[in-house]
Amino acid sequence: MYIPPHFHEIDPREIAALIEAAPLACIVAQTSEGLIANHVPLLAGPDGTLIGHVALANDMHRLIAEEQEVLAIFRGEDGYVSPNFYPSKPEHHRHVPTWNYRVVHVYGSISFQHDERAKRAAVGLLTRSHERRLNGAGAWRMADAPADYMEQMLGGIVAFRIAMRRTLAKSKLSQNRETRNYLGAIAGLRASGQEAIAEQMVKRLPSDG
Repeated sequence: MYIPPHFHEIDPREIAALIEAAPLACIVAQTSEGLIANHVPLLAGPDGTLIGHVALANDMHRLIAEEQEVLAIFRGEDGYVSPNFYPSKPEHHRHVPTWNYRVVHVYGSISFQHDERAKRAAVGLLTRSHERRLNGAGAWRMADAPADYMEQMLGGIVAFRIAMRRTLAKSKLSQNRETRNYLGAIAGLRASGQEAIAEQMVKRLPSDG
């Protein structure tokens, strides 16, 4: 991934927050059949690995070799930035359109797990995290489903873990713009309904800005 120095995201808290907020990763791998990509929700496990699961019918676990390196891409907020957003544009017209975005690339070795304990752990981690956030005290639990049904469902998946080896992160948020154009980009993004990426830019403003 091309990362100019001013867009290089190195804050581990920002990187972890993006992965948590945008867990649906695109997992890319080279296989005997060429490149494959699968979109899978991943969560950071207590041991620092990324944990997920795929359907048993998904050839991903058959095509990717054990301990092979894969790339997991987490995409955060993004938005189109028009030259019209910049107050300096009428002065010289030396601006072009661009796109602001946040993204994290995680490289690591993948290992697949077919035992029921690992599959229960993967599903349990995913549901606990998202169900509690969505439904609070009324969160769905694996124990809510009939035991035989749950066993059948677990029989149809494969769990996996990705041991993270290298992380690259990019926050392209107009950091290379002068203050008035930076503020103009925020206002323009908000006015065009692109509030999420605008808020990420607001977070980068100096405390007295």
